[in-house]
Amino acid sequence: MLTNKHVVIALLVAPLLSLLAWFGVGQLAGEQPRAAVAGQVYPLLEKSNCRYASGTCELVNGNVSLQLQVVRADDAPLLVLTSSVSLQGVAVAVVPAGAADGIAPSTMHSSNDDTTRWQLPLAAPLAEGDRLRLVAATAQNRFTAELSTRFSRAEVRVSR
Repeated sequence: MLTNKHVVIALLVAPLLSLLAWFGVGQLAGEQPRAAVAGQVYPLLEKSNCRYASGTCELVNGNVSLQLQVVRADDAPLLVLTSSVSLQGVAVAVVPAGAADGIAPSTMHSSNDDTTRWQLPLAAPLAEGDRLRLVAATAQNRFTAELSTRFSRAEVRVSR
């Protein structure tokens, strides 16, 4: 079978043609990225480290990247958000497992001058099954996310 030159050439050319077809269809028919429109609300995508006890949760959409951590301070847990861009404000609601909508959000406070680091003292440690609802506002847009608190199970300790 491999002595026939037509079969050998077909075995070499077919994978190359399939790869070219894959990328060609992606370029012609795939979704093209668009710039954000001012005044719109955009969802943030959870990275994989949010799904397990990593200590950190990353949320992204385009050039906006947020990193969440729950640090165990001496007196109370502290939710810390670090952003890749300057934010106008951040609101977070901790929704207990099985709770209905209507949980009032808490406003995070900026802890640096360029408003890229935000903090919120939590009343109690985040329980298994709790969810975080987050809204981060830039000068032009708002970004939203709802995520599990599983990432907060890792021990991150900071003394003040």
